[in-house]
Amino acid sequence: MSAKTTKRVKHIPQRTCVGCKQVLAKRTLIRIVCTPQGVRIDPTGKTAGRGAYLHNSRSCWEQGLKGALAHSLKIQLTSDDIDYLKSYLATLPENSPE
Repeated sequence: MSAKTTKRVKHIPQRTCVGCKQVLAKRTLIRIVCTPQGVRIDPTGKTAGRGAYLHNSRSCWEQGLKGALAHSLKIQLTSDDIDYLKSYLATLPENSPE
C-alpha cells in the first residue's frame, strides 16, 4: 500500500461577534470575559470564565453594550463594568476593519 500524501488542514476556531452576529476566526475578535473581579478584556483568549466576542469596531461594541454582551455573559453589567468597557470603546477606530 502507498502512503497518503495529503496535507492536514489546521482547524481554525470560529466565534460569533455578539454585536453583529458575524462568524469569524477567533483570533480576529476581542474576547470579553466575566471574572470574579468584574468584566475584563482578555487579550490572550485564555482567561478562565465565561466569555463573549466582539469585533474591533465601535458599531459592534455599541450594539453589544445595549444588552447583547450582558445576555451572552449571562450577567447584569454593573456601572463599573460599563465604564471599563466604554473606556476601551473610546480607543477603537470609527469604522469597522473590513
